[in-house]
Amino acid sequence: MLRSDRGWICPLEYRYGSLEMKKIFSRENLIEKEVFVEKTLLKTLVEIGFAPRKCLDYIDKCFENIKIDEIDDLEKKTGHDTASLAIVIAEKCGDCGKYVHLGATSNDIIDTAWALVLRDALIVLKNKLKKVIELLIDYSMKYRDVLMIGRTHGQHALPITLGFKLANYVYEFTRSYDRICSMESRVIRGKMSGGVGSMAGWMGRGLDIERVFMNEIGLKPHLITTQVSPRDSFAEIIVNLAILASQLDRFALEIRELSRPEIGEVVVKTSAGSIGSSTMPHKRNPVLAERICGLARLIRGFTVPALENIVLMHERDLCNSSVERVMIPHVFLILDQMLEDTLMILRNIEFNTERMRENISLTRNIIASECIMIKLVVKSNIARHVAHRLLSELVDKALSENRDFREVVSESNISELLSQSDINDCFDYNKYLGNINELIERAIEYSREILKVC
Repeated sequence: MLRSDRGWICPLEYRYGSLEMKKIFSRENLIEKEVFVEKTLLKTLVEIGFAPRKCLDYIDKCFENIKIDEIDDLEKKTGHDTASLAIVIAEKCGDCGKYVHLGATSNDIIDTAWALVLRDALIVLKNKLKKVIELLIDYSMKYRDVLMIGRTHGQHALPITLGFKLANYVYEFTRSYDRICSMESRVIRGKMSGGVGSMAGWMGRGLDIERVFMNEIGLKPHLITTQVSPRDSFAEIIVNLAILASQLDRFALEIRELSRPEIGEVVVKTSAGSIGSSTMPHKRNPVLAERICGLARLIRGFTVPALENIVLMHERDLCNSSVERVMIPHVFLILDQMLEDTLMILRNIEFNTERMRENISLTRNIIASECIMIKLVVKSNIARHVAHRLLSELVDKALSENRDFREVVSESNISELLSQSDINDCFDYNKYLGNINELIERAIEYSREILKVC
């Protein structure tokens, strides 16, 4: 029987998420943040006059060497983790211990600690997302003039450029970056308001305590709360991150599709010695992209419990707590892995521009049909639906007879309705790209502006 001393159960512990993000969501860090909140509250109580000035003389010693085992052992008796933390601290503080946690409720500590953790975690995600966007901007500029086929419903539609395709992802990812930035001021807020949110335990000095506390801890407060911070904040974070996860999923699906041998427009280089299949040596599976797609499903699954957590009885119940302990670290660590995988793909991607040129010719010029149809309407005064029917018939003829569409057009009466120059222009796909360059510029300009200000 296989044995391991590590005792890992959840793949987040050994497979997904960076060490940087794991440290942020480690229990040690969360406890450290809660201890920091309790310490800041005690300092605030001294400054406001609720605790004697002498408590400042040895406050650092009070909050040193807080051991998780001490809290856990006490929680087995009390059944309350935050109360156990407060008791452990108070017993180390001598006469000043009676002021520890004074007037506060558990979620003053928990929610403010979460805010500090989430602030750090969002910085990590934003930095990685920014790198993704910057790489895509570089590729979009580099390949802005490389022709490829645009596909809708999986079928050849109209010519585009590779730069245009990538600029769409620049825009979409930047919108998520913008969403994260704009939500931070709403959701990353502290809470210090007591049992039902009324601040009653501080005898009319609650707003003063809140002001000093928040200034010291570096957060803005929620303007009003019940016993807990409003859970729409957590829901907004999870839903916005799920949107980003779905965008990464869409990009990963694009990579998977374009790397199929039948298409072959994209290759993601793998490291020497990597194995695609345990039995088929020739396989080069897009496993990173597939992992992104799989992990996105998990994050989307967390949106429902995040929304359900908004619904709490009266001034609060405890239904949200167990969900958040599981949901928040999982969403952040999973998305962190998805961004790491996306960066790995972008740093090892190769675009087969020759294959793109070959693929655009696969359908033997039938993609010129829209251009000819529009010119018939504009230059020959033919109704659009009539021109559409005429071109559809010519396309059907080309496909059924396995002939080049240009040849079929040349045999039709279209040459009597349009000049040869107009017809030729429709088969020069560089002339049927519309405003692609301006659209690329607009998307990149928007992206750079957002990245600059947040």
